[in-house]
Amino acid sequence: MNWVEQSLSKWPMSVVQQIAAPHRTAIAIGPFGSRMKADCYVDEGVPVIRGSNISLGRRFSGDFVYITEQKADELSAANVFPGDLVFPHRGAIGEVGIVPNEPYKRWVLSSSLMKLTCDQKKVNPPFIYYYFKSPWGRHELLKNASTVGTPGIGQPLTSLKGLTVPLPPLPTQRRIAEILGRLDDKIELNRRINRTLETMAQALYRHHFVDFGPYQDGAFVESALGLIPEGWHVKALPDVIEVNPKRSLSKGQSAPYLEMSNMPTTSSRALDWYERAFNSGMRFINGDVLVARITPCLEHGKTAYVDFLDDGQIGWGSTEYIVLRSKPPFPLEFAYYLARSEEFRSFAIQRMTGTSGRQRVSAKSLDFFYLVVPPVQVLEEFGRMAKRTLDMVKRLGEENSKLAEIRDYLLPKLLSGDAAV
Repeated sequence: MNWVEQSLSKWPMSVVQQIAAPHRTAIAIGPFGSRMKADCYVDEGVPVIRGSNISLGRRFSGDFVYITEQKADELSAANVFPGDLVFPHRGAIGEVGIVPNEPYKRWVLSSSLMKLTCDQKKVNPPFIYYYFKSPWGRHELLKNASTVGTPGIGQPLTSLKGLTVPLPPLPTQRRIAEILGRLDDKIELNRRINRTLETMAQALYRHHFVDFGPYQDGAFVESALGLIPEGWHVKALPDVIEVNPKRSLSKGQSAPYLEMSNMPTTSSRALDWYERAFNSGMRFINGDVLVARITPCLEHGKTAYVDFLDDGQIGWGSTEYIVLRSKPPFPLEFAYYLARSEEFRSFAIQRMTGTSGRQRVSAKSLDFFYLVVPPVQVLEEFGRMAKRTLDMVKRLGEENSKLAEIRDYLLPKLLSGDAAV
């Protein structure tokens, strides 16, 4: 009996092959790359799940690519449907995702994934999902892994079929999944609220500072950027935003570290951070804005508003960040919404230089980005709104961290039978 079986000894054990649905493609691997090349992708259609789409929560996230319905029919063995489990066998090994009920009824695996369609007379798919999110399930997923070169699993389908899983009675499985699912539902609701708040704030930024919507009844004057409201001015970015401000950390000093993989693409709040001894990298404090300057992170929109440090604390991260900070009287939050704007991102992307795959934008090139500066009262009004928005995003983000801690604390206890259900 291995340590997984010992830890879960209250329940009978099985293997994945015995809980799979009774049809030929219940356990299958994604298509060979030659069957789904980039030229197969279309603007809309059937979404393709890639390893990068499997997120911390139950919902898939990130950028998606699509293929036609006809192509998806050709790849029928790699089709997945709500309730199916997906596992990377190359790259992000050890992760697991479960296909949601919406917004699509059919998805297709990428070449780096494999799938499991469960026999629902034997197991509850969300329960099996949560098992593979546990330390025991992750150990099972990684036990046949190789970390030489690109991480991968040898003989992926054979490995998947032989993974050990616990089999409590079906009502117990459903109850465990329901308890953990309620926590994940609340986490997802908070994320949706935050996405809505961010979208509204970015639209308000554009309405005020790009389209000049509230000021259309006033007089306009010519400028280097076209017609702007009278009393407004055009300035270069360094006149209003400090670029890579000086921060001091001693080599070897432990400080919060934000790695590139935890930079958000659509939200202001970093996904995670941890303590690490400073070596070399960009340093930042609360109120700073981090922008990824290297491909493809810049194109993907990796941008964060720093709000997770203690007062006076200095954090650090990749040398591939540009750090921005609003100068008074601009509110600190202004630099974040500027960095998220279409105009700023397009400017930065167009000025990337370097060899293919390692292109980046230099901080110095931002000297040539110009923006329209409004009167102080306009900045103050926007600042009050922006602060309320980012404060709410932070509050819901902190609530999600607590909910995730509760879920992760309950997960092994429920699975092992140590907590009553």
